[in-house]
Amino acid sequence: MGLGAAEVVAVFTGALSSPLLAVGGVVVDTVPAPVKDFGIAVFGTHDKTALLTGTAVLLAAYAALIGIVALRSWLWSYLGIALFVAIGVGAAVTRHDAGAGAALPSLVAGGTAVLALRLLLPLARDVEPQPDLGGSRRRFLLGAGAAAGVAIAGGFGGRLLTSRRAVTEARKAVVLPEPTTQAPTVPASAVTSNEDFYRIDTSLYPPQVDPSTWELRIHGMVRNPITITWAQLLQRPMIERYVTLACVSNEVGGDLIGNARWLGTSLKDLLDEADPLPGADQVVARSVDGWTCGSPTAVLRDGRDALLAIGMNGEPLPVPHGFPARLVVPGLYGYVSACKWVTELELTRFVDFDAYWVPRGWSALGPIKTESRIDSPRDGSKKAAGDVMVAGVAWAQHRGINKVEVQVDNGPWTVASVAAPVSVDTWVQWSYRWAATKGDHTIRVRATDAAGETQTSTPAPPAPDGATGWHSVRVSIG
Repeated sequence: MGLGAAEVVAVFTGALSSPLLAVGGVVVDTVPAPVKDFGIAVFGTHDKTALLTGTAVLLAAYAALIGIVALRSWLWSYLGIALFVAIGVGAAVTRHDAGAGAALPSLVAGGTAVLALRLLLPLARDVEPQPDLGGSRRRFLLGAGAAAGVAIAGGFGGRLLTSRRAVTEARKAVVLPEPTTQAPTVPASAVTSNEDFYRIDTSLYPPQVDPSTWELRIHGMVRNPITITWAQLLQRPMIERYVTLACVSNEVGGDLIGNARWLGTSLKDLLDEADPLPGADQVVARSVDGWTCGSPTAVLRDGRDALLAIGMNGEPLPVPHGFPARLVVPGLYGYVSACKWVTELELTRFVDFDAYWVPRGWSALGPIKTESRIDSPRDGSKKAAGDVMVAGVAWAQHRGINKVEVQVDNGPWTVASVAAPVSVDTWVQWSYRWAATKGDHTIRVRATDAAGETQTSTPAPPAPDGATGWHSVRVSIG
C-alpha cells in the first residue's frame, strides 16, 4: 500500500522520486560492473524490468516480515517501516537535480504503511490464537484483499497518470524540418525499426523532457560558450544520414546493434562555434538525468557525420531513444558517444574527468571494432541438403567493410557476396550460397575492414572495450 500511494504522489513530484525507481536508480549506479554485465548478458534489453521486478519481490518479502514482527513488537515493526522510508528518501533526494519534494513519495509511503499495519494487525491477531475460526479468517482475508486492491490500484493508477503527464503530446506536435541533404533510399531489410532498435542505458524510466523548455549548453574550455533552445535548434541546417550504432556490451553474434536514418545538425559546426581551447581533448555530454559520456574532441570534429539528432527513421526521436535530442557519432561505441536526452556539452580533458562508465572499468576511448554476424541459418537449426543461403551483417563504422569470408567446418575461407554499402558508417549485408552436405557442420564468419584489418579470432568479453572473436553457428543437414 505504501508503494502504491508513493506512485500516486510521484505523479506530481516526478516519476524518479518514487521509492521503487529511486532505489533502482541507485542500484544501477552503484552495483559492481561484473554484476551489471551479468544482468545485461542474462536479460539483455529487459534488464531494467528484471531489476524492478526483483526489487518489488524483495519489498513484498520485507513487508511480510514486518507484518510477522508486528505480531510480537510494535516498536520493531515501526523501525522496519522507518528503514524503508529512510532508504527511499535517501535514494530520491540524491538523484540528479532532485529537490526536497523528491522525499515526499517515500514519506507518504511510510505513513500509508503504518496505517495499513494498524488496520490489518488486529484482524491478524484475531486469527492467530484461533486459526480454526472461519469468521476471523474471512475478516483477515477480506482486509488483506482490500489492502492489496488499494496497493495495486495506487501503483497502476499512479503509473498511468505519470504516463499521461509524459511528453507524448509534445512529441506529436513536433514537425521535423526538411534536411538540406537527404539519405539515400535503402532496402527495408537494412534498417532497424524504432520499435526493434536496441535500448541500453541507465534510466529506469525514460526522462520526460519538454522541448519547449529544453536547452543545450556548450561550455567549459571554450572561447565562446553558447546555449541553444529548441526553437533555435530547429532553425539550424539539418542533414539526414544512415548510421549504425552498436553497444559495447554486445557479445559476438549479439543483437545490441541497429541501423537507423537519423536527422540532426552537425556537432562539428556547434563545437566550432563554441571554439574549443587548446588542450580540450574531451567533450563530455550530459543527459538530463546526470549520465555522462566522454568523446574525443578530435573525433567529433574530424568531418564524420557526428550529429545532434532530433529525428529517427522519419519521425521525432522516440522518448526511450532520447527525445528531444541525442548524440549520434559514427565509429564510437554508444557508451562514449550516444548520449540521450542531452542537455550539456562540456569541453574538458580526459585527465581531468572520467565519464560514467570509465570508473566502472571501461576504456575511456571506445572505437568500434570490426565485427560480423551470421543471422541465417540460426544456431542449432536443421536444413535439407543442397543449397543453403548463409547470410548476415558486418560492420566497421567510419572505416567500412572491404570483404566478408565464410568458413565451413575447418575448410578454406570463401569470400561472400557483400551488398552495396549505404556508407562507411553503416553495416553491410552479406550472403554466401553453401552447397550443404549431410551431417553436423560449424559455420564461421569474419570481416576485413577498408583499412585492411581482419577481425581477430581471439575471443574476448565486452569489457573493457568491446568483444572480439569469430561468430559461429552449428547446423544439422539432413
